[in-house]
Amino acid sequence: MIGRKISTVYAKFVLFLFTLFSAWWIFLQIKSYGEYSIQNQIFSSSYGVLALLGGVYGFWLGKKWGGIQSIMGKSLTLFSFGLLGQFLGQLTYSFYVYYFKIEVPYPSYGDIPYFSTIIFYIAGLIYLARASGSIFNLRKLKNQLLAAVIPLTLLLVSYFLFLKGYEFDWSNPVKIGLDFGYPLGDAIYVGLALAIFFSSTGILGGIMKSKIWLLIFALFLQFVGDFSFLYLSYYVKVTPAGINDFIVMTAYFFMNIALIGLYKAHIEISDL
Repeated sequence: MIGRKISTVYAKFVLFLFTLFSAWWIFLQIKSYGEYSIQNQIFSSSYGVLALLGGVYGFWLGKKWGGIQSIMGKSLTLFSFGLLGQFLGQLTYSFYVYYFKIEVPYPSYGDIPYFSTIIFYIAGLIYLARASGSIFNLRKLKNQLLAAVIPLTLLLVSYFLFLKGYEFDWSNPVKIGLDFGYPLGDAIYVGLALAIFFSSTGILGGIMKSKIWLLIFALFLQFVGDFSFLYLSYYVKVTPAGINDFIVMTAYFFMNIALIGLYKAHIEISDL
């Protein structure tokens, strides 16, 4: 089957790229060229290719599921748009560094595609819940409570680590909106993903449940990446090839792996 071969080759290629970028990041930490060195900036501008590849692969995968004519196809297409949003945001940030020769401002035009990722991920999860049959189980009180408690917990963590003592600068309302919007949006999609996971027991023989674990982990890493960026930009400073970049890069990798897992679920379901 051609699709299986493509996914196998793609999985190996993504793993190779992630290993290469990880080794590169470790080398930069050991070598210490300088926080804003050209070596660090090139790395920070390059690893976004993992998000670009994931977006392209996700579009192909969406077509395998029936494209926008199917619920699962819509879900995967939306996840792909989310990954492309990450790539475009990173590309825009790189434009500030290389063209304008300035430290990346926050907020900036790059936050438009970055924040769009949250919207696409939430919409993609809603369709995933419908496609996996979880949407009905989400109506149960236990799952509704789960879907509410988890985002609230993440928001409380965000509050005590970042937003507690937050100084409102009303001269920059966009920054205030993003400072609160990123943690809120991330918490919603992480909570929704976990609610789908716990409500998918027994559905389609439990095939989807094991695959959703990877998706949950990838989304949680994205939450940590966004939160660490906000925290560093507010209390310290964001530097190229810092820990924030490594967290986000790892999130991109696991989003790719999650998409590959969903394709395997497609094959297993087709064989039922």
